[in-house]
Amino acid sequence: MSGAHTRDPTARGTRIMLLDDDPLMLLLLSRMLKRLGYENVMACSKGEEALQQLASDHEPVDLIMLDINMPEMDGVEFIRRLVACRYTGSLVMVSGEGGRVFDSVARLIEAQQLKALGHLHKPVQPEQLAKLLQQLKPNAGAHVPLRAQVHAYDAEELREAIAGGQLVNHYQPKVSLETGEFIGAECLVRWQHPRDGLVYPDRFICLAVEQGLIADLTRAVVGSALRQIRGWRRAGHVVRVAINVTMDDLAALDFPDMMESLASEAAVEAAQVMLEVTEGQMLRSLRTVLDVLSRLQLKRFQLAIDDFGTGHSSLAQLRDLPFDELKIDRGFVHGAPSDETRQAICIASIRMAHQLRMQVVAEGIETREEWDLMRHLGCDIGQGYFIARPMPAEALTGWIDAWRDQWESKSSLGA
Repeated sequence: MSGAHTRDPTARGTRIMLLDDDPLMLLLLSRMLKRLGYENVMACSKGEEALQQLASDHEPVDLIMLDINMPEMDGVEFIRRLVACRYTGSLVMVSGEGGRVFDSVARLIEAQQLKALGHLHKPVQPEQLAKLLQQLKPNAGAHVPLRAQVHAYDAEELREAIAGGQLVNHYQPKVSLETGEFIGAECLVRWQHPRDGLVYPDRFICLAVEQGLIADLTRAVVGSALRQIRGWRRAGHVVRVAINVTMDDLAALDFPDMMESLASEAAVEAAQVMLEVTEGQMLRSLRTVLDVLSRLQLKRFQLAIDDFGTGHSSLAQLRDLPFDELKIDRGFVHGAPSDETRQAICIASIRMAHQLRMQVVAEGIETREEWDLMRHLGCDIGQGYFIARPMPAEALTGWIDAWRDQWESKSSLGA
């Protein structure tokens, strides 16, 4: 029996939904899946039917295999509706459309923060299907109907959280792609909610901006990060921390003075702090931003342009603003080994940044192949799940020691 038909021992408990307007394709895919051991398969011929099934189902769907070119509700509209339903499983696109269409829809899925395993061209080959399914992970987070609403927070709750010390920082390591040396970590704020547990920033950052609380939130995050830098230094670890700042922070002319004051209080050198500015945020108030960023650099804070390539005036901002580091957005890094377009963007970004005497960070490295490619292209620093996920501050020193041992023994990455 060929490898394509080897049964996955975890397949029996996996729930898969097929969405295609072609009855023959639904039948063929169902048969292929059953040969691979996936017996819990639902077939839908219309997008609305699939959404109703998801909304009424109390068991999580692990995977949706989606034809992107359908009448009535096409795949793009279905994806938009999935986001509104807060679907947390995986997606596989199935279509006879060309590669460029696939690429566009794949970027949409990524922008919507859904999980795409990849795509299959019609007619689907069993071997290709089996290979994709090897990446599938259970949808453990969806044990309630999709119509259930996620709790929305109000300004008073967030204000109390900031004042009450409920915001906690997690840290994602950054390492040299050439030497494996630990370079520093990006600070990522979380809300340790007394009722809901760990709440991620996409649930409260916009609220902070809208309600005028972002300055207080930033002060809390920066203050905590600086104290942690001091604590790591006492433990024998010099850690440079990158902290995300918003457009509202950069619109405050006294922001550099606040940063200098907080660093002084914590006895931390400004050069140990990298402030990351998302490219798309800088399209407004250029004069104020230039004022603030220039003063921050004069005070020796490091500056990074984050999510490079996702905004609309990248080159102008590199020309006008004093950055030390460029971070290539994960949308260009993830999948680059098999995508010539993404490779070309990474190559151009790295060469340009180096000519401007900037270091380059590749975000979102998730596989060995992506690590190898970014290293081969001359990228300086890597960050992503292949290296480490964000972790609590107290876990970082242990991770640093373990990483060094792993690198030196060449047990997995090599040097």
